[in-house]
Amino acid sequence: MIPVYSWNSLEIAGYLQRIDARRSEPNAEVEAQVSGIIAEVRRQGDMALLRFTREFDKVDLKSLRIAPEEVQVLANQVDAELREVIRLAKENIRRFHTHQMERSWEFEASDGVRLGQRISPLPSVGLYVPGGTAAYPSTVLMNAIPAQIAGVPQIVVTTPYHQIQRNPVIAAVFLELGILEIYGVGGAQAIAALAYGTESVPRVSKIVGPGNIYVATAKRQVFGAVDIDMIAGPSEVIVVADDFVDPDFIAADLMAQAEHDENACAIAIVTSKEMALAVQISLASLIKNLSRQKVVRTALQSFGALIVCPNWDEAAEAVNRIAPEHLELLMEQPENFADRVQAAGAIFFGPYSCEAVGDYFAGPNHVLPTSGTARFASPLGVYDFLKKTSLVKYTEAGLRRNRTYIEKFAASENLDAHALSVRVRFKN
Repeated sequence: MIPVYSWNSLEIAGYLQRIDARRSEPNAEVEAQVSGIIAEVRRQGDMALLRFTREFDKVDLKSLRIAPEEVQVLANQVDAELREVIRLAKENIRRFHTHQMERSWEFEASDGVRLGQRISPLPSVGLYVPGGTAAYPSTVLMNAIPAQIAGVPQIVVTTPYHQIQRNPVIAAVFLELGILEIYGVGGAQAIAALAYGTESVPRVSKIVGPGNIYVATAKRQVFGAVDIDMIAGPSEVIVVADDFVDPDFIAADLMAQAEHDENACAIAIVTSKEMALAVQISLASLIKNLSRQKVVRTALQSFGALIVCPNWDEAAEAVNRIAPEHLELLMEQPENFADRVQAAGAIFFGPYSCEAVGDYFAGPNHVLPTSGTARFASPLGVYDFLKKTSLVKYTEAGLRRNRTYIEKFAASENLDAHALSVRVRFKN
């Protein structure tokens, strides 16, 4: 079901190439189709949104905006126990992200000069909530709460109309968060509307939230007119385990990752072939009880792996080469190994810090860099919804003391007017 490799074997190179190829690359046909949709939305606004919704979603909307009363009715369909779980998760997520808030600052240099940085929230954010077969209310929480903590005054939601109807738990999350500006439109056309605005949908400063290839392509195309969070690829986990861990823990965590979709990548790094064999046996036993068994099997066969590393140096080398979205350290001394990790979106310490804890409840954001981008990218956070403005408050004495340096720099770049703009202030 899941292949076994040695880290320094010839086969490992081919495996790494295969998982690297999962990354979301531009598709010429999709690019052209999305470009046409964006152009139509820019040209026809609401009319284009209504037409594309009829064509793609088979829904004939009377109004693009979903009335708050309808959201309330849908939310009331969710049982009280689940709504309480949502509330508790919200508080955990809020508590964690509050620590990320940045403050404006200034300091005084010589001659009365003051320099600093102003921190302010983005004026508006668009949150895309995808359709499809699964609902991810946890992702709505993870995207919206950091924006609220940052102080973003306007959060606009777009989601296929049928998504909120089929999955009222999404409505319950919106209600819990107090987000009621929701438009029942999805796909590339929704991204275009958020990026450029229509008669009904306001233009926003940033778009966040996952989506299919059309949504990802649209986000890539509108970037520059609007900011975006990231272009997310298929999800991935690496579980690093020592010989003291129950192999059922490893197997269960691999399957939890694999059930996302058939392109999900689930890897376990173990120190012996005996443990690899034990994990294979556990997988064969535990998978029988899964509702998404077919998806899990396909993902594990296509992109899963049990990698045997005889020492922790090789294990760390493997982790840093792959740069996983999620990294679980199921070992007795996880802190020691974590010090060797240079690239991972989130690190889970010890056998009881399974990824599901982070996905739903712990508090840190589960919107993480995928496809090796953890080498340079960070989890979504409050800082993604803040704008920084530099402050320069020079005095006459300060400019006089530094004028020759500034003029000389300007001369080195052949920018006479730059030098003049300093010199003209000192005519005597």
